[in-house]
Amino acid sequence: MIMDPFSFRNASITFHRCQSHLGISTMPPSLRGGGALVKKLDVFNHIFPKPFFDLMMELAPDHKDMGKRVRGVPMLVDLDERFRIMDRFGDYQQILSLASPPLEALAGPEATVRLAQAANDGMADLCDRYPDRFPGFVASLPMNSPEGLLVETRRAVGELGARGVQIFTNVSGKPLDAPETLPLFDLMAELDMPLWLHPARQAKHPDYLTEDKSKYEIWWTFGWPYETSVAMARIVFAGLFDKHPALKIIAHHMGAMIPYFEGRVGPGWDQLGSRTSDEDLTGVLDRLQKRPYDYFKMFYADTAVFGARAATECGLSFFGVDHVLFASDSPFDPEKGPMYIRETIKILDALDISETDRAKIYRGNALKLLNLNA
Repeated sequence: MIMDPFSFRNASITFHRCQSHLGISTMPPSLRGGGALVKKLDVFNHIFPKPFFDLMMELAPDHKDMGKRVRGVPMLVDLDERFRIMDRFGDYQQILSLASPPLEALAGPEATVRLAQAANDGMADLCDRYPDRFPGFVASLPMNSPEGLLVETRRAVGELGARGVQIFTNVSGKPLDAPETLPLFDLMAELDMPLWLHPARQAKHPDYLTEDKSKYEIWWTFGWPYETSVAMARIVFAGLFDKHPALKIIAHHMGAMIPYFEGRVGPGWDQLGSRTSDEDLTGVLDRLQKRPYDYFKMFYADTAVFGARAATECGLSFFGVDHVLFASDSPFDPEKGPMYIRETIKILDALDISETDRAKIYRGNALKLLNLNA
C-alpha cells in the first residue's frame, strides 16, 4: 500500500512526538531550550482562509501595494504548504490572524462586513478542524462600519470563540481615538479580551509634503513602525488606560519605535507643552493619572522583528518578560514562510534569560493573556 504524503507527514509527526514522550529529542538544537523541547505558540502570523480569499479576489482583485504582496505568498492560502512549514519546528502552534491590507482598504462598509464574516468563519473553521495546530484565532473587523464592528466583535468572540480582535493603526486615515472607534475599546475591556495592533500605511502616503507618494517602499520600512508608535501614543493620551486599567493591547513588531526611543517617551514627554506655541498642552499631564512613559509599559509586545536580536533585547528590556509574546509575522519573509519563524526561535533560544522566562515568552504569557488552555 502506498501512503499518501499527508498521512506520511502525520505518521512522521506522531513518531517524533512518541520519541519526545520517551525523552528522546529528535529536533535540532535550534528548536530546543535547556535541552528539552519547548512548546511554542506564535501569536502574530497571518493567513487568508479560502472563503475569504475568494471573496477578496471578487471584490478587490487588483488592490495595489500590500494587495500585490499578499497575492504572491502561497502559505497564506495553501494549507498543505503551511503544514509543511509548521512541521519543521516541532511542537509549534499558531494563533491565526488575517494578513494586510485592512478590510476598509478593500471595500465600503457593507462589503467589509461580509469580508469580516468570511474571514472569521473561515479561521474558526480551521481552528475547529485542526485544534492541535491552531488553538485560536484573532477576529477581523469592518472598522469602517461603526455599528458593524461591534456586532461582529460580539459574534466572533461570543459565538466563534475568537481570542481577541485585530485592529489597524488607523481607519482609512482616521485615528483610533476617533469617537466612532472608542466604543470598541470599551467592549474589549468588558469582554476582557486583547486587541492586536497592526500597522497600516500605503504608498500613496508621501515621505515629504512636496511629493505625491512614498518612494523606495519607505512607507512600509519606516512608515509602519511610525504608524504603530503614533497609534500607541493616541491610545495613551486619550486616557484609555485610565478608563480601562486592565485593557490588553499587543503592539506588533515589539512595540515599534517605543523601546528604542524610551528617553523621548520618558523625560521627553514629561515636558509636554514646552515645544508647542499654538495651544496649551500643560493640562494634559495633569489629566493623566500616570506619566506617559508608564502607560507605554502597559502594552504587550511581540517578537516579530524579522530576525533582529538587538531589537529583541531592546524591546524585552523595555516591556519586561511578562509583557512579551512569541510571534514570527510568518509568512512575510524572503523564503515565504519559514525564515522569520526560524530566526526568531534562534534569537530567543540564545538570549541570556532563565528557562522559566523563555517559556513565558514562547507560550506562557499567551496562554494567560488569551485565556487559553492549549
